[in-house]
Amino acid sequence: MARKRFPAQEPKTGLYYAQNFLKKIGLGPANYYFWKQIGKALLCTYAIAGAVWLYNETSPLGWWTLKPRPKEEWELAHLYEYRQFPYPGDEEAMEEFIAKGGMIGTTIGPKGTIEVDKDAVNYQKQLQDKKFEQEALKMWMRMRNEVIGELQEQGFDLE
Repeated sequence: MARKRFPAQEPKTGLYYAQNFLKKIGLGPANYYFWKQIGKALLCTYAIAGAVWLYNETSPLGWWTLKPRPKEEWELAHLYEYRQFPYPGDEEAMEEFIAKGGMIGTTIGPKGTIEVDKDAVNYQKQLQDKKFEQEALKMWMRMRNEVIGELQEQGFDLE
């Protein structure tokens, strides 16, 4: 009886072992569709997040961005109202603009110097005065309490 001869098996290469390993961890050919869908979902998610981020940074609606505004900015918002400037070639509008006060009251003057609106100065001064008064009151109460404490240690009866 003749012995059956099996065809010679090809030696297993590194690619075979790599594909076998990937199949075991869920990255084989049967899982390609799943990972393709995951990739599409991630791509869409990051595209939307990037668009929202870009819109937030360069929003044409300067008053409506997704950034939270601090309380101080809300309180000082009236100081940063939109001002219309005349076209430089329109001499009549420029004369009218200069007659009304020109660049006074704007943030940046014509030569790049910072000009301050009178209302802003008064508002800032009021805030500084208020803080100064609060600090003075705190210091006065602290000194008063120290004096009362010392007098009570010496035996004086104070209410």
